[in-house]
Amino acid sequence: MGRSIQLGKLFGIPFKLHYSWFLIFIFITVILSYAYYPEVTNGSWSTAAYWGLGVLTSLLFFASVVVHELSHSAVAIRGGMPVKSITLFFFGGVAQITKEATKPTTELKMAIAGPLASIALAGLYYGIFWISSGFNEYLAVLCWWLALINGMLAVFNMIPGFPLDGGRVFRSIVWLVTGNYMRATRIATMAGRGVAYLFILGGIVLLFLPEWRFNGLWFLFLGFLLYSAATTSYRQAVLLDALRGFTAQDVMTRDPPLVPRNLTIRELIQRRFLPTSSQFFLVVEGESVGGLLTLRRIKGIPRDEWDITTVGQAMTPVEKLKVVRPSDDALEVLQRMDEESLNEIAVAGGGRVIGVVVRESLIRFAQSLQGLRR
Repeated sequence: MGRSIQLGKLFGIPFKLHYSWFLIFIFITVILSYAYYPEVTNGSWSTAAYWGLGVLTSLLFFASVVVHELSHSAVAIRGGMPVKSITLFFFGGVAQITKEATKPTTELKMAIAGPLASIALAGLYYGIFWISSGFNEYLAVLCWWLALINGMLAVFNMIPGFPLDGGRVFRSIVWLVTGNYMRATRIATMAGRGVAYLFILGGIVLLFLPEWRFNGLWFLFLGFLLYSAATTSYRQAVLLDALRGFTAQDVMTRDPPLVPRNLTIRELIQRRFLPTSSQFFLVVEGESVGGLLTLRRIKGIPRDEWDITTVGQAMTPVEKLKVVRPSDDALEVLQRMDEESLNEIAVAGGGRVIGVVVRESLIRFAQSLQGLRR
């Protein structure tokens, strides 16, 4: 997710705010402060109390979303699936897990963890509401709303519409019964699309009822969003499945061009890049490899510095290169690149660099395989 602000780490997991989060935070705060709280209290509080409680409630709601995503993340990490980050954005939160589960039981535990956490939070907030309702009205109304919204979050996420948590629970059960991951993914995707159609149909019906038109628009929006998410998740699963059985050696670009480290960037572009159109170069001094220079790295160098910058200055030194073996699984290579935010990774064999796996090329390779298998 681009355009995010990194706030730090939670239990070692980078925690980010997408810029769209500020929109939903303001929206929820305004609805609570201007409409919901004045209505349930008959306007008996001060304006400052309403807005202060609205801001606090919004913050606690998003803290609940973080707990939901941390629950997914904790199970994922225990199952050997690294979590790249947790990001809050307009529609809530998402934990970016860089690997798919390898067993249906692992996915089942990971998918159910979030809704269970939301149910636990709903119970906690309801308990505080029940205890405080007799002596602290502010705390009582705050906890009642948080109990209600966490319960709704759990119920919504358990809708069997892939890729919602409920859809992943459904896929894991089908996977467990059939023993076939892709078949389970296809069935879960069809179920997800079916749920999306129901949302869209319900939204259309509600549009004809004047008092429900706003809800109808939300149903339509959620339906189209769920349909798009189900389709995208299925395509990604098919893409990853296409790489199974291939190794880094199968997908790497071989024999990268060699360039001397004292060559300037402009000389490289004019003499080497234009004739070969290579995306990367091995930088050498004599017979030893000093590092790797990619076209992406070159694009980051201002043009007015091309005459004074050498490839040796611009390269990634060989000791800092991320390296895989030729026999490493291609799918695991892609997952590692996602996990470590790498655009390319060197393939080393026999004590030397024999090729480079470029992320874009690897995805194109998988897309070509996907097309052949249709």
